[in-house]
Amino acid sequence: MSSQVVMYSTAICPYCQMARRLFKDKGVAFTEIRVDQHPGKRAEMMQKSGRRTVPQIWIGDAHVGGFDDAYALERNGKLDALLKEQK
Repeated sequence: MSSQVVMYSTAICPYCQMARRLFKDKGVAFTEIRVDQHPGKRAEMMQKSGRRTVPQIWIGDAHVGGFDDAYALERNGKLDALLKEQK
C-alpha cells in the first residue's frame, strides 16, 4: 500500500511517535517534515492546517489532522480507503 502521506512532526512528541508507528505498521511510506529542525516549517504547517500542534498529517491533498484524527479513521475502517485513493 503506498500513498502520498506528509507529516509535520518533532522528534520527542509522543503523538508524532505514535503516528510514525501507525504508518510503519501499515507499511505506508511517509514524508516527515521536522519542525524542530526547520523552524520556518512550523509557520508553513500552521498556515496550511490552521493548527499549532504536531503531528499534522496530510494524505494526498486531504488534511487528516493529528494522530487522534488519523487513529479515529483507522478505528472506523476508513484510513485504508483514504490511503488507497491516493495510489
